[in-house]
Amino acid sequence: MKNFAQLIKTLDSTNKTNLKVKALSEYFKIANDKDKVWTIAILSHRRPPRPVNTTLLREWASQLSNIPLWLFEESYHIVGDLAETIALIIPSKKSSTEKTLTQFLEEMIALKKKTDEEKQAYLFENWECLDYYERFVFTKLITGGFRIGVSQKLMTRALSKATQIDEDILAYKLMGNWDPNSITFKELVLEENESDYLSKPYPFYLAYAIEKEVEDLGEVSDWSAEHKWDGIRSQVILRNDELFVWSRGEELVTDKYPEFEAFIRTIPNGTVIDGEILPYLNDQIGTFNDLQTRIGRKKVSKALLEKVPVILKAYDLLEWEGKDLRNRPFIERRQLLEKLYSAVSSSGVEKPLHLSKTMHFTSWKEVAQERDLAREMHSEGLMLKRRDSPYLVGRKKGDWWKWKVDPLTIDAVLTYAMRGHGRRSNLFTDYTFALWDEKKNGEKELVTFAKAYSGLTDAEFRKVDTWIKKNTLERFGPVRSVTPYHVFEIAFEGIAFSKRHKSGIATRFPRILRWRQDKNIHEANSLNDLRKQIPGEPQK
Repeated sequence: MKNFAQLIKTLDSTNKTNLKVKALSEYFKIANDKDKVWTIAILSHRRPPRPVNTTLLREWASQLSNIPLWLFEESYHIVGDLAETIALIIPSKKSSTEKTLTQFLEEMIALKKKTDEEKQAYLFENWECLDYYERFVFTKLITGGFRIGVSQKLMTRALSKATQIDEDILAYKLMGNWDPNSITFKELVLEENESDYLSKPYPFYLAYAIEKEVEDLGEVSDWSAEHKWDGIRSQVILRNDELFVWSRGEELVTDKYPEFEAFIRTIPNGTVIDGEILPYLNDQIGTFNDLQTRIGRKKVSKALLEKVPVILKAYDLLEWEGKDLRNRPFIERRQLLEKLYSAVSSSGVEKPLHLSKTMHFTSWKEVAQERDLAREMHSEGLMLKRRDSPYLVGRKKGDWWKWKVDPLTIDAVLTYAMRGHGRRSNLFTDYTFALWDEKKNGEKELVTFAKAYSGLTDAEFRKVDTWIKKNTLERFGPVRSVTPYHVFEIAFEGIAFSKRHKSGIATRFPRILRWRQDKNIHEANSLNDLRKQIPGEPQK
């Protein structure tokens, strides 16, 4: 545990990639094999379930520190991180421990089934025998919210440096449904086991957003274009008469989409399709909001299957007849995909499988015109892929680019604020916004519709924070309601009707575009203005 805590301290104290890789690589050389597996798991988001809720953690930390809970809560709001707050206020350690990372994690897993009294005793015992940073890491693991500035790609690079195994091979090995409780480092990293690859997806190839003018990409004839679909990026795998569906987040979601069982014995074994899971209602693509009704469900009911059916919009073929196609040019992979789609269509079970149309243009102006149709097509914009590009690993620049449509915007009124996190934990930077709505008696009221916490400069955040503290109307724990006064232009990527929101509307990826100091609140937009931006919504 001491070595792991020191590793996290080093990673957390630098933004330099080479220093992070060096620290990780050196750790992988000295750690025991079980700790290596758990470190890989933690850094690739395979954390054990949280054994203690945060309410109890706060209560028990205040007890052990002998301070009132209200003072702990105020400290927490200033620090902005629960584990850091606990690490700071718990008295200096009375003893020390030589337990390994694995021992701690096994104890935490067992802790989940114990009584509150046993959990409290366990926390007190360990909080008091760890130093500040060990206590911080220990509590982070307890909360299940362990986030550190290390991508899986960076971790894989360091592991490659420590083991001399190729990065791409490691990336493939670490994909899939492995359990740090039962797998060994030898099985996970060092061994070659053919049976382990039956269900494994390939590492996803990700695109960067276009940063300059699209014309800077060169000759338009070198590029293939297709719509960028707004669903769940996935790989559908057919091997040994078995179906496996993986999300980009490396989650096996086969049971969530029973529609795809139709692919078994229709799509030949040794096939891996890269595509997007999309809702398909009334023979047209739905919204991401529709798809959310199926995300996270433990069991998908027959009624939900009928209400929100899904399709796979296929756009690449990574494996065919058991052969890895990723080094073949994109245009060749597409030809094979189209051949596959034609065969599936003729089988009569083509309904869950749709082909993402590729387009070729004679000018960038034509490409831009197609991009303008994106929302009408229920897409986010265009994907541009170099015709001769291989399928690479991770996010790379050069061959694949995403060119999203300009965001939708609305002018809204700031109504609530909450403290931020990290370096902004002492400022109110998380905002709730409202729009005007006309009641039946003709009066207007502000109705909240979105939250946003990014888009302003540090100077602007400080200025708004000062105003919030002087214009608070009510306090609700960490949240303050404020006098309606300031107007902000809010940008968002998508919009749909929603019964889960008071406004009846859900926006996708809302963020602050600019502070409209030139407007008063009566010039802010209405909910009706927002409704008009929903595709297919009649103008009122």
